[in-house]
Amino acid sequence: MLKLNYTDVGLYMERTTTNPELLIAQRVLLAMRLGQTLHVEPGCASFLLPADISELKVLGMALDREYGSAATLIAVDEEFVEVGLSGSWIAEDKDAHEGMFLAVMSDRTEFLIYKLWQMSEAHISSLA
Repeated sequence: MLKLNYTDVGLYMERTTTNPELLIAQRVLLAMRLGQTLHVEPGCASFLLPADISELKVLGMALDREYGSAATLIAVDEEFVEVGLSGSWIAEDKDAHEGMFLAVMSDRTEFLIYKLWQMSEAHISSLA
């Protein structure tokens, strides 16, 4: 499973083998114990990757073949493509910009997305 954490400083992605239902149940239990509200809903999330990454073609084919419209790869401009995923959004409220997004895909596709995201983060860090 891919876990995308959207924070005030950006996106952090990780791969985990935890069952998504178990992770959601644990997060709900934690919120209840802390007296916090929690919003969980099916949804979509997206992030950008540089358009010049050679493996994007492989990712595009894998997403088309395995997920159809549940996962997309769309050119934004000459420099970036947007990866869109379907999954579950978990946040403090419905309109929150910070939260956790969970997407379950095949191991191969999850690994490829994670690898490309890591490459893009390294590329951005080297520019700073």
